[in-house]
Amino acid sequence: MTASSTASTVAETFAEAYARRPSGVWHAPGRINLIGEHTDYNDGLVLPFAIAQGVSVAASRRDDDLLELRSLQAIESPAFVSLSALEPGSVSGWAAYPAGVLWALRNAGHPVGGISLLYDSDLPQGAGLSSSAALECATALAVNDLFGLGLPGLELARAAQRAENGFVGMPCGILDQSASMLCKEDHALLLDCRSGLSSQIPLALGAFTVLVIDTRAVHSLVDGEYASRRAACEEAARLLGVPALRDVKDLAGALAALPDPVLRRRVQHVVTENHRVEAVVGLLRAGAVAEVGALLTASHLSLRDQFEVSWPEADVAVATALAAGARGGRMVGGGFGGSVITLVPLDRVPQVREAVTSAFLSRGWAAPAYLTALPAPGARRLG
Repeated sequence: MTASSTASTVAETFAEAYARRPSGVWHAPGRINLIGEHTDYNDGLVLPFAIAQGVSVAASRRDDDLLELRSLQAIESPAFVSLSALEPGSVSGWAAYPAGVLWALRNAGHPVGGISLLYDSDLPQGAGLSSSAALECATALAVNDLFGLGLPGLELARAAQRAENGFVGMPCGILDQSASMLCKEDHALLLDCRSGLSSQIPLALGAFTVLVIDTRAVHSLVDGEYASRRAACEEAARLLGVPALRDVKDLAGALAALPDPVLRRRVQHVVTENHRVEAVVGLLRAGAVAEVGALLTASHLSLRDQFEVSWPEADVAVATALAAGARGGRMVGGGFGGSVITLVPLDRVPQVREAVTSAFLSRGWAAPAYLTALPAPGARRLG
């Protein structure tokens, strides 16, 4: 579906639900993080790109202080919330993400009033493609325009992150929201999560494609596992006397200084993953796309063995894809479920898909879903 047809469909559905036309339609994409996993909250480097799939929202201001939320994908839609009653814990389920954005913006002193919002999404939830950040960023962009806040993309990304951290209770870094807001078509975004500085890296895939394999193992990151990894990284940084693991320069010395083997594994992943991001950027700038594959696989092995956030379906998907001709692959997202990305020559895509599906079915797992990911534009107004 094209952007114009998406905007028309969402606007028409809004008019049916609210008996009036929306003031506009906005879209925020999901993302694929090419490399740089669990580095964002360690002040490190990440390299995401936006995908065509995402969340669209039709919206209009209201004359009261009511927040009204509807989603075509949510059974518990609609949700109604008084803005004056917004506080952490006051909204549950999917509605907590957009409600948190208004809470974050109002807490920052921005004049945000009542608003009606209707969402549509073609992003699979729980697939590790950042559906929650897309939901937050679409909301932030619509509110920014409708209330004339004039906030730049990075500030909107930070408001969306505050919503997820402070309102939803998920201690994520800035990666997902920045990717959704700032990415450009045919580029990956090199983001320094400490400074907020970013640069656009050409992502010309040529004879390759990024094949996303949704393992159908649904994850939930608010259950404590993600938070425990972040806490371990913060504890290791404290013991090493550095502001964040980004600042570890002597990996061997740092590992020798940590008595806890779990903390040693966490540090090893974060430090080496930052190096892998830098290496991939260099390869892309040199046009050496094929060589990126080995670094993707190295990232997966580190996430599996050092950070311990992989899951059986992801490990099977990566190993099977490599055997069928993929140049590399790794799990993406926070872990414990979701998707795998593979760098595949265009002429090997059918064989990779067939092999991975067969491997899943032979183990009694549901067949995976596939998505070809092309670097797409970031959040924008559609109409």
